[in-house]
Amino acid sequence: MTDSHITQGGTGNPVAPEGARTAADVVTPELIPRLTRGVAGSGTTVSHTPFTGDVLASALPESTPEDVATAYENARAAQRAWAATPVRRRAAVLLRFHDLLLRRQPEILDLIQLETGKTRLHAQEEVQGVAIVARHYGRKAPAYLRPKGHLGAVPTLTKVTELRQPRGVVGLIAPWNYPLQLSVGDAIPAFVAGNAVVMKPDTETALSALWARELMVEAGLPAGVWQVVIGDGPVVGPAVVEHADYVAFTGSTRTGREVAQAAAARLVGCSLELGGKNAMLVLRDADLARAVDGAVRGSFASAGQLCISMERLYVHESIADAFLERFVARTKAMRLGTALAYGAEMGSLVSERQLETVTRHVDEAVSKGATVLAGGRARPDIGPYFYEPTILDGVESPMAVCAEETFGPVVSVYRFRDEGEAIERANATSYGLNASVWTKDARRGRAIATRLRAGTVNLNESYAAAFGSVASPMGGMGDSGLGRRHGSEGILRFTEPQTVAQQRLMPLGPAFGMTDEKYADFMTRSLRALKALRLR
Repeated sequence: MTDSHITQGGTGNPVAPEGARTAADVVTPELIPRLTRGVAGSGTTVSHTPFTGDVLASALPESTPEDVATAYENARAAQRAWAATPVRRRAAVLLRFHDLLLRRQPEILDLIQLETGKTRLHAQEEVQGVAIVARHYGRKAPAYLRPKGHLGAVPTLTKVTELRQPRGVVGLIAPWNYPLQLSVGDAIPAFVAGNAVVMKPDTETALSALWARELMVEAGLPAGVWQVVIGDGPVVGPAVVEHADYVAFTGSTRTGREVAQAAAARLVGCSLELGGKNAMLVLRDADLARAVDGAVRGSFASAGQLCISMERLYVHESIADAFLERFVARTKAMRLGTALAYGAEMGSLVSERQLETVTRHVDEAVSKGATVLAGGRARPDIGPYFYEPTILDGVESPMAVCAEETFGPVVSVYRFRDEGEAIERANATSYGLNASVWTKDARRGRAIATRLRAGTVNLNESYAAAFGSVASPMGGMGDSGLGRRHGSEGILRFTEPQTVAQQRLMPLGPAFGMTDEKYADFMTRSLRALKALRLR
């Protein structure tokens, strides 16, 4: 690929050099049978690479609802022994997996790039994220899961212990955009809590999940504890939910509602990480250079196909022109590419469907009066689904790009006069996943964060600070989902709390010859005394 297509007109993003290695060098005839060993499938299907649109993996096992049921049977059989394994031994598997992952990351970086079309650096972010999660739960799971004593109904006479029992078999439905981070990254706390997992990755990105499964088994996870099924979402997805003891889903809000309804009908719990229309607020005192860098990363990482990426950019009017001059220049200079190597700054959209959504949002906005400051066009000269990183100005509420999640490399810019206005506009959405605030005044930034309706808020960072801080919960409000991943909530969701209460010396009822009246009087005086002693 040369740059002649770009330089003739003097516009458009430059193209990074092509790499020497191809998909055929990575997805060899031996790889598919090795990774799919043990996958329940009565049929076959294929996956494609967004870089070219060509078939990437042929003869992938395709599962039926009956195959899903078989996978659950196998998972339940394996889960019993796994749950009986001491938690520290389960946690040790995660720490071995951590080391294997970092040592063999070139293998998974190739697969992630080929399956998603993202750059190598953005693929490496997934490796970072999974390693952090594995280390955290590998170290902290015994503390999260240990028995905890509580004050009993009658102090000293009632001994109470809270236990955490695994739910059984977790149904995990993972999306295509982060095939490592959102597959094994979510499975890790389920495993260490003593559960088995039946996972349905997206067919187009199944190899990344299967590679992670192979590595986890090498680290010591019993193979039967992690079952994988592959197939169309409308066919296989409901079957995964139908048999699960708990469901973890990451995907669209529309499908998330269906998953929640199906889980509720069976009285099983679920956690849902769904869509977002995330806002970035650049205050008048922001460091412009840092804010521009954050806007580029926050808007165009993984070609904008990130639930927590920025799609709405609110900039104080006093600095808007200076900010946009730098932001537009940086965005136009971003290198697009397909190489299985570092160097490109943005890759491809994943499919024709994503390209159609991005094109529709941009074209409709322009037809209704919006202005394209950068990008705004597809790049078939690079690959079938490439679209330039795009900045829109003059976006208003009738336009789809104003309120709908684009899930692509498109960000809309809005100017504001005062911070209250910016907060109100940032909150004017049904979504509430992530937000970003840029200011030199940390105290003011934290005060604004408390007023933003978002599950995570990053100060002077777009998304990585909150998402990478895995001791803290991550998830959405409103249409962005239910429940949280990471931290104590991220592992305890995969457990059932069990209270064991032992009564000693005397029962909670009349004893030692007490009449009912004397017992009632005794308990009344005891309750008053407990309050006076400030017992909780």
